[in-house]
Amino acid sequence: MTWRELRCYIRQLPPGSRTRIAIGDEDSIWGLQEHLTAVVIDELRTSNWQRANDGAKRSEQTPAPKPFPRPGSDRKQAADKNSAERKAARERAKQRAAQRKQAIAAGHIS
Repeated sequence: MTWRELRCYIRQLPPGSRTRIAIGDEDSIWGLQEHLTAVVIDELRTSNWQRANDGAKRSEQTPAPKPFPRPGSDRKQAADKNSAERKAARERAKQRAAQRKQAIAAGHIS
């Protein structure tokens, strides 16, 4: 079994399974029902905000509501493709690929 196959098997486990939670897969904590409920909450907040600010000048409007927190949403994602974090990650990936290529050429990996 390859690592990719193992990852696919784990991703197909039911939400909330002990294996997925143990490996830190926070997205599996919520099922479809919970995600749909969060979407409804977001839409209700937005529509109430729109009605509350109807006719108000832009400078007098209250700030738009923040989305309902979801599992894994507190993770920091680099928005910029050229951020220092992303560049370092790409460089590490290139180094791993080069090491693997050398190991295959040397016959250590078949």
